[in-house]
Amino acid sequence: MARAYDQEAVQPAGDVLHEACGITGLYSPGDDVARLAYFGLYALQHRGQESAGLAVGDGERIQSHREMGLINGIFNEEILGGLSGHVAIGHTRYSTTGSSIIVNAQPFELDSDLGRFAFGHNGNLTNTDDLAARLPEDVRLAATSDSEILALTIALAPGESWPEKIKAAMRIAEGAYSVVMCTTDAVYAFRDPWGVRPLCIGTYGDHGYMIASESCALATVGAHYLRELDAGEVVCIDARGVRTEHTEVVKPASLCMFEYIYFARPDSVLSGRSIYMARYEMGRALAREHPVDADVVMAVPDSAIPGGIGFSAESGLPYVEGLIKNRYIGRTFISPDQKLRAQGVQLKFNPIVENLRGQRVVVVDDSIVRGTTTPRIVKLVRDAGAREVHLRITSPPIVHPCYLGVDMATYAELIAANRTVPEICERLGADSLGYLSIENLVASTGRDRTDFCLGCLNGRYPSQPGSSNGIAQADRQPALKA
Repeated sequence: MARAYDQEAVQPAGDVLHEACGITGLYSPGDDVARLAYFGLYALQHRGQESAGLAVGDGERIQSHREMGLINGIFNEEILGGLSGHVAIGHTRYSTTGSSIIVNAQPFELDSDLGRFAFGHNGNLTNTDDLAARLPEDVRLAATSDSEILALTIALAPGESWPEKIKAAMRIAEGAYSVVMCTTDAVYAFRDPWGVRPLCIGTYGDHGYMIASESCALATVGAHYLRELDAGEVVCIDARGVRTEHTEVVKPASLCMFEYIYFARPDSVLSGRSIYMARYEMGRALAREHPVDADVVMAVPDSAIPGGIGFSAESGLPYVEGLIKNRYIGRTFISPDQKLRAQGVQLKFNPIVENLRGQRVVVVDDSIVRGTTTPRIVKLVRDAGAREVHLRITSPPIVHPCYLGVDMATYAELIAANRTVPEICERLGADSLGYLSIENLVASTGRDRTDFCLGCLNGRYPSQPGSSNGIAQADRQPALKA
């Protein structure tokens, strides 16, 4: 059996959610595909900040470059100039299974009986041990992630074409996986049969095509959005154009709801629905569900801003900027000492005192996970002179961990897992607390409840360890670190 992979995961800092990765793929003869993929990844930087890479095929070979860090610190003109070809894939990573080390940076390059290929994965498998046990005894793993296991599963799968190999792997892989692959002359993309993670396709120029996790990446390089890939769909793009196939594996639709709540950029479109407008409607619904006698509304930057504006519009309360975010803090690799850590959120936010002093303030945020950052935000607003602080959250309480690629925390860490709303309010130091209901959350997306995975909100998942078909009921065990 292949060497067991390492499930160590990086503990996130603070109370923010972390999604797995952002991916992009390009087929565009005559264009600088490395540069296009670079700017596509740049638009997806919010989906992962630990490592990034590009792989480019020119018809004869694949060249790649990957490093730890942010995209603008990894690539320069010299590196991009050395990656010439007409097909490319890119990946920006936040570690789920596997440590934050260079061997886990993607895209991977592997060999197969069909030739060499590069591979980039967004998601989290739930049966990695089973897949690893299927690998031949002599296979040695170079990385420590489920992504390498999936890539090897595809490489060793039966089939005389890449779509045949991919569909064979999809019959046995469980969990979330949106994937881009490239050979020397073609790009492949596919989504798992649940469709947990997003993936879309667009046209570029007269003869080019682009794949990306979000439509904002297409817009950044001037590509034209066509549609989302279907759950279980396999797309091949080469000199013959675009061809699609579907796996015969059928699963319940299970797009992660937090794409709408938090992960996706507000300028993205997901299945025809503007992310900005969905979040705006969440704020309006929240104001109807949990009205409050207050003076002003503010939002925690950045993802909660559309919800804050929606709350303001529905309630009639004026919207103000209450906190300014330092957008250059990002994911710093310099650890603050204990005194700086005690200052906590001031590294990220500074209040606008003039907008808060003497006011009864509604603070709109998108979610509360562990409840470590929110009390600091409440304190910042109070220290700026607010008379009252009322928290309004544009998602329901997160009461279960995630098994499918979101760093959500364990039951012991989730503040809402074992507390009532009044108990959470008291712990956060707010004057009141209101969460959006699941019903109004779903309604804000304009889609059906059956389209989504709501596992972290209601404990029902499309797949988890020990489950191989249909919806699985959550157990009361700590989650795999997503």
